[in-house]
Amino acid sequence: MTGFTVALVLVVATAGLLRWRRPAWYWLTFGVTFATVRVLVRYASVMDACGLTVPPSRWRLALARATNRPVPESRAPRILRLRPTRTGLVLRLKLRPGQDAFDLAAASDRLRHSFSMYGVTSRELRSGVVELRMTGYDVLKRVQMPAKADTRPMRVPVALREDGSIHYRDYREVPHALTLGATESGKSVYQRNLVAGLAPMDVALVGIDCKQGVELFPLARRFSALADNPDTAVELLDALVKRMEGVYRIIRAEQRITADVPDAEIAAGIWDLPDELRPTPIVVLVDEVAELALFATREEEKRRDRIVTALVRLAQLGRAAGIYLEICGQRFGSELGKSITMLRAQLTGRTAHRVNDETSANMAFGDIAPDAVLAVIQIPADMRGVAITGDSTGGWARIRAPHTTLRHAVNICNRHAHRTPELPELAPFRPVLTGTSAGSAPLSKAAPATA
Repeated sequence: MTGFTVALVLVVATAGLLRWRRPAWYWLTFGVTFATVRVLVRYASVMDACGLTVPPSRWRLALARATNRPVPESRAPRILRLRPTRTGLVLRLKLRPGQDAFDLAAASDRLRHSFSMYGVTSRELRSGVVELRMTGYDVLKRVQMPAKADTRPMRVPVALREDGSIHYRDYREVPHALTLGATESGKSVYQRNLVAGLAPMDVALVGIDCKQGVELFPLARRFSALADNPDTAVELLDALVKRMEGVYRIIRAEQRITADVPDAEIAAGIWDLPDELRPTPIVVLVDEVAELALFATREEEKRRDRIVTALVRLAQLGRAAGIYLEICGQRFGSELGKSITMLRAQLTGRTAHRVNDETSANMAFGDIAPDAVLAVIQIPADMRGVAITGDSTGGWARIRAPHTTLRHAVNICNRHAHRTPELPELAPFRPVLTGTSAGSAPLSKAAPATA
């Protein structure tokens, strides 16, 4: 009996230590078993207490009266599957007639308390089937990205969601995006993760960093073009517009719209072209967009109008030409001048880190997801990197990018420097590497001969 008591004390002490110091290990060793039993035992009573049950059907009531049996109890949604994951549980439910997916979404906070989980989120998979993702611990406190990710061309795993899933930046689905955040909110780390994820891909990176290049120039070996001041930026954007027009001429020449060409082979963008003819896609990263929009003199105002006009044209027309915008800044509103809200309307993806006022949060989500505005202003100052992400569908989620040092990002860019394409239109803006050898970078697979 003494040996059993000692072993029990050691197990309890180990569980307590893991829960305090290594919550992920605690969940995989002890927590997942306790949580599964807790959910299965409490399920019926919790659903009834949360108002997620429906009364018995008429035929069951009639059958009970005919057989002189007790009245049947109210029925909760049927459990289709309960699957443990590395961060929590996934509960798939079949709704009863008369129930709605919104009912489960509205009761997610009550379910979190009732099942003693850290977080509960719901999403509708199809008509009548809802999936509850329950997390057993705070996965955003210490971000650990899963070893396996569903990587595809132009799809980058950039952060971790609060439900334990991976947040991807998919340029094929969401071509242009806006990232906001105050100073020391983690915006630069998010951008580093983005560049580090794009570095191994066949893509050209173009950077505009008006802070004299302190953020992007350390990563210069992987960039095909860089600008560190507004004067250079306006020329670079004009060159991108000319390249876009050249790419459209290539697409037009390869459309081959004849009666014997299948619909699937008609080209309407670079991804419809054969591999040997497809121009290299370009991701344009703009850091501190306000520096491009501010002006003090009439000449600077003319320069600003050229910059904003070029950005609007790239946002409206660049997707089919394989040019994608990633705009970053601390504020992005009408105070930056005319046409700036037209540009914001083209930025489908929205990510907001901690901001200092509600107006800045409204700039990101006020027009697409009003519920996310309150979540943005509630991000604590000591949780750098935590952000709210959403798109034009109105949905949003809390994410956090893993901490990536500048040295780590530089090493990744240097390792994949041979993938940097040399685009003829952007050759004058290729960063000059002093003290190191740039090496021989391969040419673009199909850069337009004339732009």
